[in-house]
Amino acid sequence: MKRWEKILHFLEVHWQSVTLSAVCVCLSMVALAALDNQTSEVFSGSDWGLNFVIQGAAPQGNVGAEKLKEFDAYYIGNTDEKTIYLTFDAGYENGYTKTILDVLKKHEVKATFFLVEHYMKTAPELVLRMADEGHIVANHTASHPDMSTLTSAEALRAELTPVEVKYREITGRDMIKLYRPPQGKFSELNLRHAQQLGYTTVFWSLAYVDWNTAKQPDPKSAIQKLNARIHNGAIVLLHSTSATNAAILDELIRGWKDMGYTFGSLEDFVK
Repeated sequence: MKRWEKILHFLEVHWQSVTLSAVCVCLSMVALAALDNQTSEVFSGSDWGLNFVIQGAAPQGNVGAEKLKEFDAYYIGNTDEKTIYLTFDAGYENGYTKTILDVLKKHEVKATFFLVEHYMKTAPELVLRMADEGHIVANHTASHPDMSTLTSAEALRAELTPVEVKYREITGRDMIKLYRPPQGKFSELNLRHAQQLGYTTVFWSLAYVDWNTAKQPDPKSAIQKLNARIHNGAIVLLHSTSATNAAILDELIRGWKDMGYTFGSLEDFVK
């Protein structure tokens, strides 16, 4: 029998003799036990997940913002401010990044590109353009593994360091230590190791199924879906391999600006 079940059983059996203060204590213990159990289950090895309770409002992550902050990890910004943090993930170049960069330049919006080492090796000219135009190039690991399976800081270092080295070779600059776990797969140990290596881990609070290049979303439906869920402090994840994203980005940015949003930098999260 679990700890919270034992507490409830005690209350049922001894209800008449339990004082009001004791009831409060027991109920608090039940809540804490449930929370501890939930956190343990999530952090044992998890996929990042979101729950949009109210349309247009910030979603709830399967790990809370305050808990993540203990590990220098974030999925959302300040929900009191109409700020959007635009991010792109890419493991390879699919022919759309030039268009995306052109749109960002047109609107004077800075984004963060989380790149895998393969992208760095095969499209260095685009990496250099990103950096030269004021965008952040961040770490999406060398081989795009399931990070929840890595159990040592050295294993994580082996995934992050090659990307840092390649970025320095291309740009002559040091990479800002921002990291996104591939596919949002993580563990408490992984977050702790990233923190020890000086990295800030960044998840997201808004994304959609744009990664399947063989089955791209309808542009109109994609805009409607993203606009319905945009919210204060949103960290938006888009894939730069997506033809749909390249086609709708101009309209998305114009629309979000018309709603009163401004665009922030993930560098704000780095300590």
